[in-house]
Amino acid sequence: MYKIAVVGDYASIYGFSSVGLDIYPVKDAKEGEDIIRRLSGSQYGIIYVTEELASRMPGEIARLRSVRTPAVILIPGVSGNTGAGIEGVKLNVEQAVGSDILFGDMD
Repeated sequence: MYKIAVVGDYASIYGFSSVGLDIYPVKDAKEGEDIIRRLSGSQYGIIYVTEELASRMPGEIARLRSVRTPAVILIPGVSGNTGAGIEGVKLNVEQAVGSDILFGDMD
């Protein structure tokens, strides 16, 4: 059975531990890359990453999107929603379905 991890700044992710997810607070992109590399080679099927952290390590996020597991899902942090998470989901759906299923702008 796969586990779920959440990676990002402590203030953004600490609440996820109350619902049973494993949290990995990081201070910078280098630490984030190291943690994600370690997690991706283990029993984690889903890794949530804050949008802000993901924006500072695009190469690592791109690498993970090219493999089947773990699934990497971007989530907003305490600094706000950049739209990167929903854009990533939209691109994944387009890839799976073969077309854009959204007909209007989400703003």
